[in-house]
Amino acid sequence: MNHKWKYSWLIVAAGLLGCGISLAQAPRTYCNPLNIDYGYTPIPNFSEWGRHRATADPVIVNYKGDYYLFSTNQWGYWWSSDLSNWKFVSKKFLRPWNGDVYDELCAPAVGIVGDTLLVFGSTYTDKFTLWMSTNPKENQWQPLVDSFSIGGWDPDFFTDNNGRFYMYNGSSNRYPLYGIELNRQTFAPIGTRKELYFLEDWRYGWQRFGEYMDNTFLDPFIEGAHMTQHNGKYYLQYAAPGTEFSGYADGVAVGDSPLGPFTTQSVPLSYKPGGFARGAGHGATFQDNDGNYWHVSTIVLGVKNNFERRLGIWPAGFDNDGVMYCNTAFGDYPHYLPNGPADHLESRFTGWMLLNYNKPVQVSSTLGAAYPANHAVDESMKTYWSAATGNSGEWIQSDLGKVSTVHAVQINYADQDADSAFLGKMEGIYHQYVLSYSVDGRKWSVLKDKSWNRTDIPHEYVELENPVKARFIRLENVHMPTGKFAISGLRVFGKGPGIKPAPVNDFIVLRTEKDKRSAWLKWSPVDDAYAYNIYTGLAPDKLYNCIMVHGANEYYYKAMDSQKPYYFSIEAINENGVSVRSEVKRVN
Repeated sequence: MNHKWKYSWLIVAAGLLGCGISLAQAPRTYCNPLNIDYGYTPIPNFSEWGRHRATADPVIVNYKGDYYLFSTNQWGYWWSSDLSNWKFVSKKFLRPWNGDVYDELCAPAVGIVGDTLLVFGSTYTDKFTLWMSTNPKENQWQPLVDSFSIGGWDPDFFTDNNGRFYMYNGSSNRYPLYGIELNRQTFAPIGTRKELYFLEDWRYGWQRFGEYMDNTFLDPFIEGAHMTQHNGKYYLQYAAPGTEFSGYADGVAVGDSPLGPFTTQSVPLSYKPGGFARGAGHGATFQDNDGNYWHVSTIVLGVKNNFERRLGIWPAGFDNDGVMYCNTAFGDYPHYLPNGPADHLESRFTGWMLLNYNKPVQVSSTLGAAYPANHAVDESMKTYWSAATGNSGEWIQSDLGKVSTVHAVQINYADQDADSAFLGKMEGIYHQYVLSYSVDGRKWSVLKDKSWNRTDIPHEYVELENPVKARFIRLENVHMPTGKFAISGLRVFGKGPGIKPAPVNDFIVLRTEKDKRSAWLKWSPVDDAYAYNIYTGLAPDKLYNCIMVHGANEYYYKAMDSQKPYYFSIEAINENGVSVRSEVKRVN
């Protein structure tokens, strides 16, 4: 495209927008990880293997009809009216006596009391401030309590329907979660804190420490308390067993009062150990403007450092029996945004399949053997391709194998050789690219031109207003914020031209008597499937946990409650859709 002509068109476009004329429809879908301008870790010794983006421990609250997102050490927060377009507000929640601290707002507590939004960061001292605002959109904050002496790591605030106010906290592999009521006027403690819940990894397999839940290094950690009230019940959510692991999840325990006692819900609430974006721990539950529940939580990356993480949002809710659930099936594929009252037991998944898993890739250059081109299409956020430079003109091209209908593309940038000055929030940085498509690999058309973009889009998601027919997708770099042009996932979504895979046969679940927290699952491979979804739960109609498995026809499942029977079903996945699920199997 001629740049002079393009510049003229931008002037015309700006004029149309100024007149209130929309040039494109509002987004209808989103795709995890969330595409927000993540800050870089502010802690120097956390980035000795390279500067990288990092945040975790998110809270979203619905305040006056807008959504406010706070997470660890971002030197600010985001707000959105639609859960898609997030605007960053720069703010350090520090006072002069705090000095130059790294954990400025680590694992924050965010609550609403009356018409006031409250924010407080983790601390083991009595020198952190409890902040308040009635206009957070305009960054208007003031201290409510100068030194909130009760403190606590991984705090959470909860206002009950009767107006009483509570605080929860805890982050340890030795101590439980705690809860206490606070005076709503003074925010001083009422009585002493109460022990609420400690992990029972001897019973619940998913709480065991380790990537494979082998529990050989440390005892598991409990952290990230969050309280939700629904239909007279109190749902205490907590994260385990460690933020480094694909099985990082949020569990839930249910009680009749805000301070318990609580009974554990056997299966984890938010659990996503497979797929591109893994992990769904340490999060928070909120309602959209139509009353639907959602759960925001931490996605594990852990390449440059154990605490390299991202954020994801998943549909959630409560079934007719009061069981709290979170739907992470296809959780890193395009999902529909809120658009009215909905049953979240019915998937928000668009049905747009991944079209280029492990398909052929061509690139302009490669940095070295550690960063091969196929890493951009291997469905692992932990691996990535890197070009030799970050220069304009570097490119990557994905072959879908067949002409397919493309509905969306996700561009996941990786951090390779980022500038050493990139510590903390870097405002004013941006990505620029041109995304093109072709039927034959010779004649190309522009799919998305962001060569004039001035925003930071590390997990760019392009939803097409009108789908296109294409076999080849090409991403050309125009500008990187820093470092090399590196991609951990160039993911193309849509519909293939073929048929859905056949159902899975010979699905076997073997539960060992030696350790009833564990089972071995095996099945006959489906020839044209690239992945499988395993669904499991405590009843045939409550298969609320889902594990996506690529490149194998077996899975060691170690997340069970040793004292209850389990139910399993499996489906095959390919570019054209999803097979019929297998008959549900019970294991005792």
